[in-house]
Amino acid sequence: MDRDELVRYLDGYLRLGDFPQDPSLNGLQVEGKGRVGKVGAAVDAGEAIFRKALEAGVDFLLVHHGLFWGKPFPLVGHHRRRLDLLFRGGINLYAAHLPLDAHPEVGNNFVLARGLGLLGLEPWDVGAKGRFPGPTPLLQVADRLGELTGVEPLVHQGGADAVETVIVVSGSGTGLLPKVDADLFVTGEPKHAVFHETLERGLNVLYAGHYATETFGVKALAAHLQERFGLPWVFLDHPTGL
Repeated sequence: MDRDELVRYLDGYLRLGDFPQDPSLNGLQVEGKGRVGKVGAAVDAGEAIFRKALEAGVDFLLVHHGLFWGKPFPLVGHHRRRLDLLFRGGINLYAAHLPLDAHPEVGNNFVLARGLGLLGLEPWDVGAKGRFPGPTPLLQVADRLGELTGVEPLVHQGGADAVETVIVVSGSGTGLLPKVDADLFVTGEPKHAVFHETLERGLNVLYAGHYATETFGVKALAAHLQERFGLPWVFLDHPTGL
């Protein structure tokens, strides 16, 4: 497939222009081969992931966390080594940060929310909000979250033993806690500073890891490209443990 055609499709499908607040340089960050034959999907951009992409024969790499975040830096040391790997393999690097958190079809939050069994999903900031058919035991939700992510969630219970309304914000979502208006908040990365706030406000929070909660979007997007364009893809898993 023509690389530029694929980039135009992704830019439109992900609505990149709707997220001017995003510090990520979303879209094609590094240009490689003009023809795309195999797609790679990964959460992060880095040397280890780029080496895996080379070994897998990937020529178009989708990542959630790209290389460029609004500040210039010299291309020396590990920055140079990263680019060397991409250029060596002619690998195109495409990043989608907030657009891939918020997307209603392939976004991290909507995919995870559907996996939890939430109904009536609607956008909530860059996340997703929904509800269970009825009150559901908090620990049952935690078990299901663990099955989906492969990580045993950290449970901070400040509210009731059963929950109905749920907000999902993958990755580092604790900055949105002041806005949370649900029985349960599901996010990735715990922050010590909000521990007492959640208990005092009577909130239940499940933390399932930054990395683990953000594997869903890139995989769903790559699967979408395979369905639409017939492009084979591979997930390049490199857990951070965080």
